[in-house]
Amino acid sequence: MTSTRAVVADWIKRIADDERKRDAERVKEDQKTARKADLVRKNGQRLIDEVRATVTRDVEAFCEEFAGERARGIVVEALAPDGFAVRKPAPAAVSLTVAPNLEAGTMVCHYRFTGTNGLPPREDRIDVTFAGDGGETLQMKHHGTGQLFATPDAFSEFLLVPVLTGRPR
Repeated sequence: MTSTRAVVADWIKRIADDERKRDAERVKEDQKTARKADLVRKNGQRLIDEVRATVTRDVEAFCEEFAGERARGIVVEALAPDGFAVRKPAPAAVSLTVAPNLEAGTMVCHYRFTGTNGLPPREDRIDVTFAGDGGETLQMKHHGTGQLFATPDAFSEFLLVPVLTGRPR
């Protein structure tokens, strides 16, 4: 018995090759996503704890520069489950809440600026994602600008400048 094999048109071969390439890219992307999720699982809580400790240290250092000035009495408070808040009193009241979500690999940073002019408060939200450096180091990345924060010190500075100055970015 003879078998007949249909001749496959060139365009079908091209589409099949393109699909194989897309499949390979999807596998690579899935592996990259899995590595990042594993990195966040292993190091995310530690990084959040380091950021909170660095922010607390930096707030305390700033307040020491203005010892006794009530308007510079900035406080850092722990929030459940893993977040924290930084609050600066009036006249240029500012609050910052940092709410991490380890499952999603993100952090929401929410600012609220309350002026003395009677206008409604201004609110800003910054979304931060956890990013790997290709190795075992977990970093933070500003979702909107792509700015990468390699250390908790760099991220603390980014977070605190608007709070300490009372002015939005």
